Amino acid sequence: MDITSVQTFRRAATRADLALTPGETVIAGGTWLMSEPQPTTTGFVDLTTLGWPDVEVVPEGLRVGATCTIARLLDWARTEAPAAWPATAIIPDAANALLASFKIWNTATVGGNVCRSFAAGAMVSLCVALDAVAEIWTPDGGERRQDVAAFVTGNGTNTLAPGEVLRALVLPTRALRSRATLRKIALAEHGRSGAVVTGRADADGSSVFTVTAATLRPTVLRFERLPDAGTLADAVGTASGYYSDPLGAADWRRGVSIELAERIRTELAERSRTEPAA
Repeated sequence: MDITSVQTFRRAATRADLALTPGETVIAGGTWLMSEPQPTTTGFVDLTTLGWPDVEVVPEGLRVGATCTIARLLDWARTEAPAAWPATAIIPDAANALLASFKIWNTATVGGNVCRSFAAGAMVSLCVALDAVAEIWTPDGGERRQDVAAFVTGNGTNTLAPGEVLRALVLPTRALRSRATLRKIALAEHGRSGAVVTGRADADGSSVFTVTAATLRPTVLRFERLPDAGTLADAVGTASGYYSDPLGAADWRRGVSIELAERIRTELAERSRTEPAA
C-alpha cells in the first residue's frame, strides 16, 4: 500500500537519530505499517540501518535483535541452536502460528511483531512461553527491561512510552534448557490463531503454561511441578481475558485452550518419563 501521508524517510545511523519529530515513526520490516493507512504518520525512521545483530548467544541466554526477521530466527533455530537448548524447537511452531507467507517471514521482524502486540502475535507467544525479557531504549539515553508477558497489556497495546524503542529480546538459558511444546488452533485451516497454548517443564521440576491469542493479553500459569489434569483445566478455564470476535467466541477459545493445555501436559509427562533430564 502507498502511505500517501509520508513525506520524509530517514535511515538511523546512531541512537541519536531515534529522536523523532512530530509525525515520525520508526520502521523495520514494515509489514503492518504498510498494510493499511497511517493518516497521522508523516515520516519513517529506518531501524534496520543501525546494524543490530540478529541473534547472539550471550551469558544470559539468547539475545534476539528487534530488527531480526522471523525467517532469520527460524533459520537459526533449525541450523545453529545449541543441542543443550531443546526449547528452541518451538520457534518453528511459533513461526507457523503466524498467519503469513514465507515472503512475510523474510521481511517481518521479531521486534515488530512483539511491539504490534496483537493477541494472536506469534512472536509474543514465543517470548511469553520462554520468559523473554524486552530490552527497551528510553529517550533519555537509558534502558529499561520488562518481561514480555507484562509488556503486552492488551490486544494491540503495550507499555512502550513515547520515544521508547525496543532494542532486543532476551530468552533466558533456564527456559531454553526446558522441555517445551506449542499448540495452536484456528477456525479456518490457514486462519489466524484462535488460541495458542504453550507448556514448559523446567529442570527443577516446575512448569509453566501460557495462553495467547485466546486472551486479550498473555496468560501465564506457573506451577511448582507438572499439574494434574484437573488443576490445569481449572487454571486455564478460570483465566481472565477470553474474548469474542469474528474469528472465535470466548467460550470456544476457553474450551479449546483447556483441551490444548491438557494435550501438552500429557506430552510433557510422557517426555519426562522417556527423556533424560536437561
